[in-house]
Amino acid sequence: MDEELRSLAHRLREESGGGPAYEHLLAAAGPEELAGVLTEPGRPLWSRELAAFRLGCAGDPRAFEALVLLLNHRDPERCVSAAHALHLLGDPRTPRAAAALATNELRIAYALAPVRLLALLRAPESAPALVAVLRRRLAPGDPHWRVALACVEGLGALGDPGATEAVRAALPHPRLAAAASAALARLEG
Repeated sequence: MDEELRSLAHRLREESGGGPAYEHLLAAAGPEELAGVLTEPGRPLWSRELAAFRLGCAGDPRAFEALVLLLNHRDPERCVSAAHALHLLGDPRTPRAAAALATNELRIAYALAPVRLLALLRAPESAPALVAVLRRRLAPGDPHWRVALACVEGLGALGDPGATEAVRAALPHPRLAAAASAALARLEG
């Protein structure tokens, strides 16, 4: 069992109360049964998350929609698990979905996982979306500095020279300065 699945399993065991239904979905359920969990009415969120995670990690495209919904959930741990599964899924729709979630100002409080996923994906949509999010986060008094920090770090990792100006604009922000300097070293070096 990989570290992400172990973490998810621990969290969902507590949420579900454990029991045979949980244990079955964790280890024994096959792809068809897991896909059924995603569409069956009345299923609790923990079971949908577990089914989507397992399907996504196995490369089953039926997990895509459920994982995208979880990527923008208010619970950060759900977002991280969904990002991990989406990355492994490798669905070509993932970069566009992550960019849409990251740049949605109405849901910016939940954009950290989509921003980090964009950097991992290294897709054509990644740098433009991260630059757009970063520019908005540099406004005076913006409370979402963690999202801005993830953008700066992601842009540095991507190494897209087109992001240099946006990263340079982050230098005067105390919480972003060190990461911006490191990113600029990669972008200009």
